[in-house]
Amino acid sequence: MDEVFKALADGSRRRLLDSLNARNGQSLRELCAGLDMARQSVSKHLAVLEAAGLVTTVRRGREKLHYLDAGPINAIADRWISRYDRERVRALADLKHALEDTAMDSNAFVCTTYIRTTPEKLWQGLTDPAFTRRYWGVEFGTDWAAGSAVVWKERAARTADPEQVVLESEPYRRLSYTWHTFTPEWARANGIDDETLARLSAERRSKVTFEIEDLGGGSVKLTVVHDGFEPGSAVREMVRHGWPALLSSLKSLLETGEPLPEPR
Repeated sequence: MDEVFKALADGSRRRLLDSLNARNGQSLRELCAGLDMARQSVSKHLAVLEAAGLVTTVRRGREKLHYLDAGPINAIADRWISRYDRERVRALADLKHALEDTAMDSNAFVCTTYIRTTPEKLWQGLTDPAFTRRYWGVEFGTDWAAGSAVVWKERAARTADPEQVVLESEPYRRLSYTWHTFTPEWARANGIDDETLARLSAERRSKVTFEIEDLGGGSVKLTVVHDGFEPGSAVREMVRHGWPALLSSLKSLLETGEPLPEPR
C-alpha cells in the first residue's frame, strides 16, 4: 500500500493516470504526445506506476499498451473509507469512482494478478477441467489447439457453437479464445432473466486472452484482456465484476490448494 501512496504523491504520475483515465490502452508515444512530457520521464513514471499495480501493460505487435488498473485504488478506498469519516477522504472516494467509471466505458477490460506458481501449473489451471471446475464451475471441451472448437460445460448447460473457438495457443505463455454463446439453457442454469438474456445475445461475440509471464523464483504474472465489446456493453458490465473474483479464486487454488468459498 505504501508504494501506491508514493506513486500517487507525484503530480506527473497523477497526470499519467488522468490521461489513461480519459483514454485507456495508450502507447508510450501517445502518452508522451498527450502530456507534452519527455519520453524518458514518462517511462520512469510508468515504471513506478506499474510497480505499484496502478498500471498494467499489454503488448500488441511492436507496441506496449498501458491500461489503468483500479484494483489498488479500490483496496485503499475499501480499507480507509470504511474506517474513517467519508467526508475527510472525499477526494480519495472521488478518484476511486472516476477510475471505476472509466473502466466501464473503455472497450477492453484488463486485469492483472501475481500468483506464486509456475507457468506450467498456471496453464493447467486455465485449461484442465479438474482445475477449472473447482474455481470456475466450468469445464472446457477442446484440445486447446488454435482453430479448435471449444464446448463450455457450466452447471446444467452445455454450450457449443461454431464460433466458439481457440484463437491462439502458446502453452505456458499465451491463450486466447472467443467467449461463449448466450443460450436459453445457459441463462436458466445461471438464473438470468429473459430481458437480460436478450441484451447479451444481441451483442457481438467478445474474446478473452491470458498472457503469462514467468517472473522467476516461483512467481508468475497473469494478465487477462477481455475485449471486443460494443459501447455500453452489458457483457462487459457482467465480466468486469466476474473476473476479479474468478482470478482471486484461481490464485487461492494454485497457492493453497483450495479455491475461495462461493459467496452466499
